[in-house]
Amino acid sequence: MLVGGSYLYPNVSFLVLSVNKVDWKALIKSYNDFPKKGVIFRDVNPLFRNSAAIQVIAKEFIHEEELSKIDHIAGIESRGFTVASLLAKNFKKGMILVRKVGKLPGKTVKKTYNIEYGSSIIEIQEEAIKKGETILIADDLIATGGTAIATAELIEEMGGTVFGFAVIIELVYLKGAEILRNKGYDVRSLVKYYD
Repeated sequence: MLVGGSYLYPNVSFLVLSVNKVDWKALIKSYNDFPKKGVIFRDVNPLFRNSAAIQVIAKEFIHEEELSKIDHIAGIESRGFTVASLLAKNFKKGMILVRKVGKLPGKTVKKTYNIEYGSSIIEIQEEAIKKGETILIADDLIATGGTAIATAELIEEMGGTVFGFAVIIELVYLKGAEILRNKGYDVRSLVKYYD
């Protein structure tokens, strides 16, 4: 099955090569010097707009024999919500929102972590994770791994177990996924950028 259209992506002839093979890099747009000079921003929005590609994403990351080991899928704000929603719907799992502080009602559990220019806080609703539940964490990409590590630690502090990470993009040169793997986490990505 060949899907794709030059009217949407004039420089790409075919984006989805077959039912289960997607040219991910053709769908991910790169912006130099965004949001600041020296940064290459990898934009997954064009990929999310491609209906064939999101159908493939929905079926990725989890093998049939692993389904019984996962209780919920946690999506990291904000593009991780899309990835988590696709996986949760397809694999018939509940979804947990990992949000920036102040965005969730009710009692929450918070985690402060360092980022390159200071610190940030994420939170999960207190009742979202029961002790012993196993959670797959989903996001659009892993860069330095700060938010991903904080999310895993927060889930574990709440009594959950991290099954692993499901991300579309792994920025290998920033070593976030490597740090996670060295901590014993399973990190699964669809596309890797080495520079």
